[in-house]
Parts: sequence; C-alpha cells; structure tokens
Amino acid sequence: MSSEEYGKKHITLQTMLRIPNQLFILLIRIYQIVLSPILPRTCRFEPTCSRYGLQAFRQYSFFQAFYLTVRRIVRCHPFNPGGYDPLP
Repeated sequence: MSSEEYGKKHITLQTMLRIPNQLFILLIRIYQIVLSPILPRTCRFEPTCSRYGLQAFRQYSFFQAFYLTVRRIVRCHPFNPGGYDPLP
C-alpha cells in the first residue's frame, strides 16, 4: 500500500469517526434555534449546557464529549448553585 493510499484511508477513517460528533452538534444547534427561544432559561451554568455540549463535541472524541455533556446536564438542577463551569 502506497503512502497516498494510506493517507486517503486514514482521512476517511477520521471523517467517519467525526460523524457522530457532527450529528450531535446538529441536534444541539436545532435545539438552540427551535426550542431554546421558546423555553424559559433554566440553565444554572455559564456557559449554558447547550453551549457546553457544542464545545465538548467540537473539542473531544464522541464518548468523551457525550460523557461530559450528560454529566453537566445531570448537575443542572434547582439544588445546584451553578456558576462558571468551563470544559476541562
């Protein structure tokens, strides 16, 4: 296998691994555009949970981003004081 063929396969694999992240980014953006303006602002954190999720899916692998986002959403409840909580 030539280095050109390897490079093409490697790029294809990288692209395929990013598809789940891109799908979740799309879902979060749809939420932000369609639902978020209708719902009252309840997120106790800065950045908001949806912005946190976008950043996570842009910066980390799918499983890391999913874990961080779910962990953040679970902590976003009335008994948590919230505050500034950036990505690790």
